[in-house]
Amino acid sequence: MSKSIVIGSTLAVLGLGGLAFGAYQIQATNSGPEYAEVVDVERITDTIQTPREACSDVVVTRQRPSQDPNRIAGTAVGAIVGGVLGNQVGGGSGKKIATAAGAVAGGFAGREVQGRMQQGDTYTTTERRCQTVTDVEERFLGYDVEYRIDGEVFDVRLDEAPKGERVPLIDGEPQWQAAGQGAKAGS
Repeated sequence: MSKSIVIGSTLAVLGLGGLAFGAYQIQATNSGPEYAEVVDVERITDTIQTPREACSDVVVTRQRPSQDPNRIAGTAVGAIVGGVLGNQVGGGSGKKIATAAGAVAGGFAGREVQGRMQQGDTYTTTERRCQTVTDVEERFLGYDVEYRIDGEVFDVRLDEAPKGERVPLIDGEPQWQAAGQGAKAGS
């Protein structure tokens, strides 16, 4: 074999080996971090308040409307009965005073008796009563996660909380699915 072929082959092998070693060194120093560090995780919820009308039937007691709101009948009957009873007492001019006093007292008593009777004249009925009540619902939105890559802090909203303090990176991007988490659309 010729000396120049051996020298050329040796130089080619050494040159290719040097190139391969240099490429490996460049890749090893420029590959970047392998993991993102999880800094903070916060569960995010939203409170939904929905007003609605709640109705129920209620039994109520009412006083019947009075046919004689001024209680004239009770006053008149009481005055007549009081006057008759007052007339039975005393004699002479005392009889007139007793009759008048009996009529006044009887009128007052008759008015009071009729008033009590009217108050006791009641009936029951069912009424529908409604009020506004507010239903409160807590809706889960996800987890806001802060993570750090090479000292720079980023955030993302995920469906699930990260399972650990580190998340693998591929081409500088966190692989939430590889770590058991799912990123929400638009994160």
